[in-house]
Amino acid sequence: MNIIKLEEMLKQFFNEDLGDGDISSDLIFSVEQKGSFSFYAKDSGIFCGTPIIEHGFRLLDPAMHITMHKNEGDSVKYGDLLAVIKGPIQKLLIGERVILNLLQRMSAIATAANIAVRETIGTSAKICDTRKTVPGLRMLDKYAVRIGGAYNHRSGLYDAIMLKDNHIAFAGSITKAVQAVRKKIGHTVKIEVEIETKDQLEEAILAGADIIMFDNRTPEEIRAWLPSVPAHIATEASGGITLENLHAYAKSGIQWISLGALTHSVKAFDISALAELKGEQTLVHH
Repeated sequence: MNIIKLEEMLKQFFNEDLGDGDISSDLIFSVEQKGSFSFYAKDSGIFCGTPIIEHGFRLLDPAMHITMHKNEGDSVKYGDLLAVIKGPIQKLLIGERVILNLLQRMSAIATAANIAVRETIGTSAKICDTRKTVPGLRMLDKYAVRIGGAYNHRSGLYDAIMLKDNHIAFAGSITKAVQAVRKKIGHTVKIEVEIETKDQLEEAILAGADIIMFDNRTPEEIRAWLPSVPAHIATEASGGITLENLHAYAKSGIQWISLGALTHSVKAFDISALAELKGEQTLVHH
């Protein structure tokens, strides 16, 4: 993860919430008062977000004392202690909600990725994500996918060429689209082509695609069409794939399965913060 970028993101997130100051905390606590937060899992799955805790709280106070009780990517269950953070109460309360929000989302994504990966056991298929991420959070979303044991697809429009149905429609054909980009790219950039029919598959192969995506095809169709694809061309399935049918796609012989659901529709992983002051603990957020 790009830590410089992460810290800039966290500053932006804190400023959105903080504005000109935390009037609730500032009116109750002095800058000298100390306390601690203990983060607990209120769900079961994969923990993700250690860099958020460490860099987030230390941006607010470099002397913040942080003890991690779970490692990145650990399996956790309801009630597990994740981390303890000690420092100025004002700074703890400034960081609490932003950091919890990110931890809950990232742990949910890592958990979803891990569940999907387990559905591929016994096959050669690999799970990857898509660009269906929350704007501004792509780096964190894709990091969480990796922590869950899956892989990243392209990071954005800039690092790989994917010729989807609308590119092909505007260009006039798969062949014309591939030829147009092949003339202008270097040898390190791959071309992926999305296909929906057997004729499109054959055209993509002849046009020289590096990767072929079977879009919204059934496992049976994919299994029947794969023998036509030369070994040097990577294959990917996408569209209409759920946890319920994921194993069937994995058994089709496809190499990659991309799932937008890993990032676009996860339910937040429940994490709570227990605040401690003068030896007393109080559940303050979940």
